[in-house]
Amino acid sequence: MPAKKTQDAVALLIEDHRTVQKLFKQFEKLCESDGSEEEKEALALQICSELTVHAQIEEEIFYPAAREVMDEDDLLNEAEVEHASAKDLIAQIEEMEPTEELYDAKVTVLGEYVNHHVEEEESELFKQVKKTELDLEALGQELSQRKMELMSELGLMDDDDAVAEEEGAVANGAASASKPAAKKSAAKSKK
Repeated sequence: MPAKKTQDAVALLIEDHRTVQKLFKQFEKLCESDGSEEEKEALALQICSELTVHAQIEEEIFYPAAREVMDEDDLLNEAEVEHASAKDLIAQIEEMEPTEELYDAKVTVLGEYVNHHVEEEESELFKQVKKTELDLEALGQELSQRKMELMSELGLMDDDDAVAEEEGAVANGAASASKPAAKKSAAKSKK
């Protein structure tokens, strides 16, 4: 199978945004339909895993590259503060049991934070970055590779996913987090 063209950095990050927005909608539906605690926990942990990887690749690669080519730092500074707030909630959610009183509320508020962050990035930051000389194709390749590494490190990709990724079969970004339990057990062992 021929390798697919690598996404540019902005397209990859927007795809991540859509993935987590869909997951938050699924979580909301589970809450409305009185879904099981196990279903809610699995979905919440998948959300946390996706966001953790996304935030890390933005902070390690995208934001520094954007800082080099943008005249103003305000949007990037705000984005990093928003990431810190999200990371705090992610840590709280990962340490909680789905039966705890504020579990659903914390996942819901995380979704609201993320939606605000996504709106700012897509309507302001990404538009500004696209107007610069930044090589978004090369940056997209770097983001995709790092995303794959992080997903693998977190136990969110099995060997078949990693091989497919390396062969370019899934070159449009790393596979989604399909094994959130690995993240939960890692978080619990830190206690």
